[in-house]
Amino acid sequence: MNDTPGWASPGSAPSDGQKPEQSGPAEPTDRPGPTQPEEQPPPAQWSAPSGPTAPGQAPPPPPPPPGPGWGNQPPGGYGPAGHGGYRTPGAHGGWGSGWGGPPPAAKPGVIPLRPLGVGEILDGAVSTMRTYWRTVLGISLTVAVLTEVIVVLFQGLVLDDTSTDALNDPSASLSELSRAMGDAMLNSTVVFVISLVGTVIATALLTTVTSRAVLGKSVTIGEAWRDARPQVLKLFGLICLLLLITAGIVTVGTLPGILVGVAVNGGAGVALTVLGVIGAGIVALWLMIRFSLASPALMLEKQGIKKAMSRSAKLVQGTWWRIFGIQLLATIIANVVASIIVIPFTLLAAALSGDGLTGWLNTGVGSLGWTFLIVSGIGSVIGSMITFPITAGVTVLLYIDQRIRREALDLELARAAGVQGYGSTAPGATPGS
Repeated sequence: MNDTPGWASPGSAPSDGQKPEQSGPAEPTDRPGPTQPEEQPPPAQWSAPSGPTAPGQAPPPPPPPPGPGWGNQPPGGYGPAGHGGYRTPGAHGGWGSGWGGPPPAAKPGVIPLRPLGVGEILDGAVSTMRTYWRTVLGISLTVAVLTEVIVVLFQGLVLDDTSTDALNDPSASLSELSRAMGDAMLNSTVVFVISLVGTVIATALLTTVTSRAVLGKSVTIGEAWRDARPQVLKLFGLICLLLLITAGIVTVGTLPGILVGVAVNGGAGVALTVLGVIGAGIVALWLMIRFSLASPALMLEKQGIKKAMSRSAKLVQGTWWRIFGIQLLATIIANVVASIIVIPFTLLAAALSGDGLTGWLNTGVGSLGWTFLIVSGIGSVIGSMITFPITAGVTVLLYIDQRIRREALDLELARAAGVQGYGSTAPGATPGS
């Protein structure tokens, strides 16, 4: 009997073909004493066994009064010689003194195979990084180094450092400011795209590692890449599509205010723009959480982009706030830990650069000299090694948790991990059934 999806009840209700009110058959008179077990009486009281007793034999003493719930083992029930020492649960929710709660869930890997709490999801992501640190840190380090090298080379060789100085010059002309803003936007866009590609690759590989860690199975970097490679382009397309949706929502929200501001040239346009940005941000956030599980669905179920988004929407339905809270908490923890590492490297880079630490603190803009770029890049690599595994691991474990809650995925995971006798379909899993 399954109380909830993915969780097998250790006992079955007494309504499986019998009613609690039925009394057992009378004993034959030619037997020296009662040997057949009696059926359990109603929970209100215990009655003496029915049927006559043999001549000269004293009637059996009455049983002790029942305590809270089912206090004693019923005749023929499950006691120490039964299934694991469990008593049969009462029909009205009272558990006997011999019942210590449901048996512990199987845990072949980094999480128990049952619905997870917030702490278990976060601990699972950290345990994956700690247990399989060679693979996890190897993937994160490789991706972070490659992306950061490309970023540093672009900023040092392509971006003109002198053009951005106009942003801090009050006497700069309009053309100089326009050029400086264009270069700054180009820098941010290229860095974002490069980081996005690195994030996609790291997420794809770490999704495979985390899914194997749930089963207690290790995986090498080469195996993770071979498993994830067919889906990498689809994952990149999924993330680009989500970014385009977000940009479209923000554009639709802010465009009316901008048009009113240009036409009226007053505060009405500014107010309408602010309201549009707030509304667009709320809608975009709602959609991002709704589709936040599309990435693991695409990678682990080998789905297409559209199907992965619909799977995510189905899994998130009804639990939006819970998933939002867990994702937000994981992001805050990862960024705080990464900032503890990145900020000292940034300060050190500023101190070693031409402007010095004082100039960097006064302007807030670091020089793009090679010293600054290399030292700050080292800090970014170390920070990415921490944020990649935590954010990817939490997302994958949230996906698995939702499937356990809604689709009893724990049964499939237990079979894949080789757990014997797990689930309601296993022999002897539900005593009394």
